[in-house]
Amino acid sequence: MSDRLHRTRTLLGNDKIEKLQNATVMVFGCGAVGSFAIEALARSGVGNIILLDFDVAEESNINRQLFATESTLGRKKINIAQERIADINPDINVTVFDIFFDEKSTLPVRPDFVIDAIDTVKSKIAIYRWCKQNNIPFISSMGAARKTDPTKIKIDKISKTFACPLAATIRRAVRAERIGDFPVVFSTELPAPHKSPTKDFGSIITVTGTFGLFMANYAIKKITA
Repeated sequence: MSDRLHRTRTLLGNDKIEKLQNATVMVFGCGAVGSFAIEALARSGVGNIILLDFDVAEESNINRQLFATESTLGRKKINIAQERIADINPDINVTVFDIFFDEKSTLPVRPDFVIDAIDTVKSKIAIYRWCKQNNIPFISSMGAARKTDPTKIKIDKISKTFACPLAATIRRAVRAERIGDFPVVFSTELPAPHKSPTKDFGSIITVTGTFGLFMANYAIKKITA
């Protein structure tokens, strides 16, 4: 009999579907990268999803964020995400944290895997520390802005990254903090010139979305291994 996971079950088999349904994945950030990771996790059968974000959907998000539409502007991204997940599969258990995560934050959860899709360096370092302290495997997104070629995106250890200004900053920080190596998704494409008069970097959904899908796929492979 067909079900919402029929095609995934046909590809992966019942044992791996069961692993996904029993797994808990936490996503930090519900924006351009995180929204696509969340969408993929929900549609692939992950049974428990934890979301952390403090922001609201804005009009400038519409070009690249799944949760930003005309009907959701001004609403909390975690609430939009929770409703969308329920619309995809009401059997998924969703936990949300409406906070800005930093080194002072505490979380009463221990997921099986973490996806870091935020862009604040200090918060990213705090996530890495938390995951390392709790022995939680994770993958982190580097800079997706100012890139236009999704074929240049890859996954490697943070120590192996190049052509990414954010990754360079993170490499220095993790060396100073003695955090160790870990997997990241990054682009080998050189960043385009910053043309905006504001501090906002340009970005496009074909790249940011691919970052999110890459990380979700990595998590799925780890869970079903």
